[in-house]
Amino acid sequence: MTEHIQRQRRPRTRAAVFACITAVALVADQLTKALAQTYLAGHRSVRVIPNMLSLTLVHNPGASLGMGSNMTWLIALLAIVACIVLVLLASKTDSMLWTVWFALAFAGAFGNLIDRFAYADGFLNGKVVDFLNYGWSVGNVADIFLMVAGVGIVVTILCNVPFRSTDTTEDGATGESE
Repeated sequence: MTEHIQRQRRPRTRAAVFACITAVALVADQLTKALAQTYLAGHRSVRVIPNMLSLTLVHNPGASLGMGSNMTWLIALLAIVACIVLVLLASKTDSMLWTVWFALAFAGAFGNLIDRFAYADGFLNGKVVDFLNYGWSVGNVADIFLMVAGVGIVVTILCNVPFRSTDTTEDGATGESE
């Protein structure tokens, strides 16, 4: 393959990776939430790991740890902005690692945003389905994706992994290999 064709394929490969990670993560998030609503309804709690993890259904109007429960519309708007920014960042990077972190963060934010729309009875006032009870907080699979992405981004920054390759040609394409 010529170098020009290889350069054209790299963004498509990263876009495909972003889409696949997002799709798998969203399916996992929404499926687990549906199962939680089916099997944990009626204030039922299932102990998984004593004193560490139980399954308890909670409909959370707020953000992490229930903060901002009276500002649901603002949390939803911030999630929309975050999703847009994550897609833009993913389209600007030429690093597969950064693409993976942005995809996980997008899937987490979008998964919870789906709940805010699906379970709303007014303007952006829906509640997020949480069911993973850690004793000090109740979350969901989307929250796990957000946490993994956040830690991954911090580690990637600390390891000085570049967001974009400095090896670029005159037309702006990179010479980095994947």
